[in-house]
Amino acid sequence: MNLKVVTLFANMFSAFINEGVVGRAFQNHLASISFLNPRDYADNAYGQIDDRPYGGGPGMVMQAGPLNQCIEAASKGCSETYYNIYLSPRGRLLEQQVIDELSEKKNILLLRGRYEGVDERLIAHQQMDEISIGDYVLSGGEPAAMVLIDALVRQLPGVLGHTESVGQDSFIAGLLDCPHFTRPECVLGQKVPKVLLSGDHQRIDNW
Repeated sequence: MNLKVVTLFANMFSAFINEGVVGRAFQNHLASISFLNPRDYADNAYGQIDDRPYGGGPGMVMQAGPLNQCIEAASKGCSETYYNIYLSPRGRLLEQQVIDELSEKKNILLLRGRYEGVDERLIAHQQMDEISIGDYVLSGGEPAAMVLIDALVRQLPGVLGHTESVGQDSFIAGLLDCPHFTRPECVLGQKVPKVLLSGDHQRIDNW
């Protein structure tokens, strides 16, 4: 899977793409990621890519022109087009079913929001899939992009140590994962459920 992220703050991703499961996926070339800064496509010497909203109101809106050039540059020279996603609070909720759908895509571009959002005409022009990670407010879309990337990358073959791990995760079959216990057998005044010590795999699966 090839991922490209349009962001003003690529440094926010540094630890995320170099540590843990996600980091190993990129280091082992099971997925790739790159970043594009829309300021590089600004039409002014100051790198400004936002302006006041028509109709008034607080905040600034990211301009369609520089963002569109940035997105077009991302897919330039690629044999296959990128599936464009805009991380937006009004988008469809990110659930496991959506992750399963997106995991079939080979090339994904993520545009994260900042300020008051982006010019609506860009979303329409690029036919972007709007996705939300929940009904709450963030200062920017970078954390949302990390959530989506993590959920996608961990599903790729070879990323997790045990292939069964993905299939047994919460929400995969519409259910939550079971409670987990490890050594010692008794701790904090509580014992491991007897069924887990029985060695009876059928009973354990039913539990």
